[in-house]
Amino acid sequence: MRHVALARSRSWRGWLVAVVLMAELAHLAWEHLHGGIVSHHLLARPDLPAVWNGWGLVLLPALTWFVTGRVARRVERHANPGRAIRIAWLGFVIAAALGAALSIGFVSGVEDAAFAVLLSALVLGLLLPAYRAECLLGFVLAMTFTFGAVLPLLIGGIVATVSAIAHLGVYALARRVWRRTRGRAALA
Repeated sequence: MRHVALARSRSWRGWLVAVVLMAELAHLAWEHLHGGIVSHHLLARPDLPAVWNGWGLVLLPALTWFVTGRVARRVERHANPGRAIRIAWLGFVIAAALGAALSIGFVSGVEDAAFAVLLSALVLGLLLPAYRAECLLGFVLAMTFTFGAVLPLLIGGIVATVSAIAHLGVYALARRVWRRTRGRAALA
């Protein structure tokens, strides 16, 4: 039974990686035919190094394979696999919507709106587990056409790190302290 689940897991993961790879090839071909593959400067400042969009050919399929593996393992371990899949999709969609909104704000020339979306992503990361891999993938894929793959991964990595520190560190420690203090109060 485990072999069948593992084969199914690799099958859909392989197809998803292939779809992401083909989409990135199409994106880079379009850029190549419209003036060349773009490079983006860090923080949109020409005095800082530029990152070439071609790195997406390596980064996006690798990130997709990694993320789908994490999600597949979480679904296998979950008591209710259907619920785990719905939660993973919800995280992916919310992060993709934030990434798309940030991209639209930046392309439209409304940097204040883009900055507000970025801040809202950070705040949502404090409230929701945005450190999960599917959230990072959704954020990166939604922003790839506008910014390439590397810069969204860096930005999403910051959001994921803040979320992980909050959820896996600060909140977990607060819960542990709360339980211990409640337990001591009950004994007294």
